[in-house]
Amino acid sequence: MQFRNIIGQKETIERLLNSVKTGRISHAQLFAGNEGVGKLALALAYGQYISCTNKTENDSCGTCASCRKFEKLSHPDLHFVFPVVKSTKLSKPISDDYLPQWREIVLEHYSFSMNQWLDKMGSENAQAAIFAHESQEIIRKLNFKAFESEYKIMIIWYPEKLNTVTANKLLKMIEEPPAKTLFILLTASPDQVLGTIFSRTQLIKIPQIESPALKAHLSINHELNEKNATALARIANGSYITAMEQLNASEQNKLNFAQFSSLMRLVYVAPKDNSKIAELVRWTEEISQWGREKQKDFLSYCQRMFRENLVMHVSAENAEQLNYISGEEWEFSQKFSPFIHYGNTEKIYSQFNKAFSDIVRNGAPKPVFLDLSLQLVKLLRVADPLK
Repeated sequence: MQFRNIIGQKETIERLLNSVKTGRISHAQLFAGNEGVGKLALALAYGQYISCTNKTENDSCGTCASCRKFEKLSHPDLHFVFPVVKSTKLSKPISDDYLPQWREIVLEHYSFSMNQWLDKMGSENAQAAIFAHESQEIIRKLNFKAFESEYKIMIIWYPEKLNTVTANKLLKMIEEPPAKTLFILLTASPDQVLGTIFSRTQLIKIPQIESPALKAHLSINHELNEKNATALARIANGSYITAMEQLNASEQNKLNFAQFSSLMRLVYVAPKDNSKIAELVRWTEEISQWGREKQKDFLSYCQRMFRENLVMHVSAENAEQLNYISGEEWEFSQKFSPFIHYGNTEKIYSQFNKAFSDIVRNGAPKPVFLDLSLQLVKLLRVADPLK
C-alpha cells in the first residue's frame, strides 16, 4: 500500500511523512478513528514508506524488494496481531493461525469490518479476541533482530480485543521495546482500549474521509455518475465501509434492518394486541441464536437508526440534507420517526447501551433482548413533550 492509494487523509499522511523525515517515529502509535476511515491502509502505507529502500519525498517507490513484499503482506519484518476465534481444532489460537485468511481479506478490501473478518474466519458465531498466548508470540517475534529493514513493525488491529492477561504482558514491551521496533495499534473505540496500553501510545486521530475524496474515489473506481457518487458519499459520512455497504446492500445490513423494523412494529402494537407478545418472544429467541459479534453490531445499528429518526423528527424540513439513510431505511423512518423524540430518546439509548454492555459481559442473550424489548414497549409510547 502506498500513500497515493489512500482515500483522502492528506493531513494525516503529511504528519506520518514528517515523522519519518525528521527521524521522530514514536515507537508506539494508536491510530484512532471510526470504522472505514482507512486506518489499516494508512498503517500499511506508513510501514512500507519507513521500510522502502528508494523512498521519494512523499511516498514509497513501490518497486524495490521491500515494497514488493509489503504489497503482498509477506515482508519478514511486518507482523500482524488481530482478533481470532477458538474452534475444535484450535483451542489456543494465535493470529498466525489465520494469517492466510488475513492476507486474503486485506488484499481484497481497502477497508473491512469485524463482521467481514468473522465471516472470513468461518467463526460460526464465536466471539473474537486476542487471547493470552498471543503475547508470548509477540514477544518472541520482536526479540529477534530485523531481518531486512531498519524497523520491525507490529500492527495490532482492534487492540480493545486484547485479553487482559495479554495486555498486561505487553505493557513493558510497548513501554520499552527492543531498538527499532514500531507498534501501530488501530482502534475504532479508543475508550475501550486498556488504559495502561492507551497511556503508553502516541494518539493519532484519524478523521472521517473527506467527502470530495470519497466521492472522487466512488466515481472513478465504481463508475458512479456525479449525482449518485455525491449522494453515496454524503450517506457514507466519511466511512468507506458504509459506502460499500450501501453500494452492495450487504446481507448483514439487510438483516439488521429487517430485524430492527420487525422489532419496532412488534413493540409498538404489543400493548394493543396480546398475540404480538408471543411474536416478540419468538423474535427474542431468533436473535438470541446470532453470534455475539453480530448481536453487538445489531445493537449499534439500532442506535444509529434511532439517532437518524430523531434527526428526521426534529428537522423534518431538512431531513434529506441531515440524514444518512436511504432506500428502505428512509421509507420506514418516514413513518417511524414521529415516535422518536426528546421525551424518550435518552432512555432508549440507555437501554441499548445496557444491552450492549450485558452482551459484551457474556450475559445470556435471551433475557437481555427480552428485557430490552419490554422496555421499548413502554418507551415508544411516551408522549412527545413538545406537543
